[in-house]
Amino acid sequence: MYNFCTLFDSFYLTRGITMYQSLEKTGINFHLYIFAFDDASFKILKQLNFKHATIVSLKEFENDKLLAVKPTRSKAEYCWTCTSSTILHVLTHFNVDNCTYVDADLFFYSSPAVLITEMGEKSVLITEHRYTPKYDRSAIAGTYCVQFITFKKNKEGLTALNWWVNSCLEWCFDRYEDGKFGDQKYLDDWTTRFRGVHVLQHLGGGLAPWNIQQYKILKNKDSQIELIENSTNKKFNAVFYHYHYVRFYSNQLVDLGWFKLQRNVVKTFYANYIKELNNALVLVQSIESSFKEGLRPFSLKNAGTIKDKLKIVFKMVTKYNLYSLSRFLK
Repeated sequence: MYNFCTLFDSFYLTRGITMYQSLEKTGINFHLYIFAFDDASFKILKQLNFKHATIVSLKEFENDKLLAVKPTRSKAEYCWTCTSSTILHVLTHFNVDNCTYVDADLFFYSSPAVLITEMGEKSVLITEHRYTPKYDRSAIAGTYCVQFITFKKNKEGLTALNWWVNSCLEWCFDRYEDGKFGDQKYLDDWTTRFRGVHVLQHLGGGLAPWNIQQYKILKNKDSQIELIENSTNKKFNAVFYHYHYVRFYSNQLVDLGWFKLQRNVVKTFYANYIKELNNALVLVQSIESSFKEGLRPFSLKNAGTIKDKLKIVFKMVTKYNLYSLSRFLK
């Protein structure tokens, strides 16, 4: 049995549902512990009654230490603060000997069992960003991405996990400061700070908009996507893709972000993902017809900062990674 955990609120609800469904389709023997970060998402998730999921409310999860720092963090910062604590909660409150945290905006194309098996006797598994050089933010955002991280419930695993929990309680903010950034930059020295840490080698674990430029898609058949690394000619199958930044706007537009995406990448990865997200929205609305969380206003009036306004102007003029939702739903 592979144990996973994730956290999200109503804004990411359809993404979290889509991620769960993609895991289910891979055929892996798993259980997902979902930490619902608001009452609305908790209520809907409980009614969905997923076979392989346990829904954990904030009331069940939050402890005195988390509640003490909560007022000092933004919504995103608090979620980052809680990531390590969700893993620890699963390992200490449920009868499991391992737990892998997964971001809600991942989508699985094949069983992640191959990734966890790769760590062998090691106790912690971490994944690199593998940035394309032009997008390299490792100096600020970190070499490793929290997107998919495994801990075993043994001495080595718990030593690293408890250190991470305490570090995030002490400092976890959306800025670079003294070698820290959110919950993520802490991972940079784990291969030397802790024993039993394995860095994932499988290229299919951790595909993302910041590294997809390094690979060519060879085939997409029977839900299996095969790629080849441009620099080494190494072939591999996609295990999961991290759909960072995908945004839906209230005027039926979909924004795929700021990274360069070839047309074949949009067709192979993003088109199906957008359809699945829309299907998840239909599912949620069958329970709560008024549900509209996850939509952003696409207007200068509601953009907020000058920087946000400039981004919208640029997107409107260039149509860079900006698509009509209807294009993906044909």
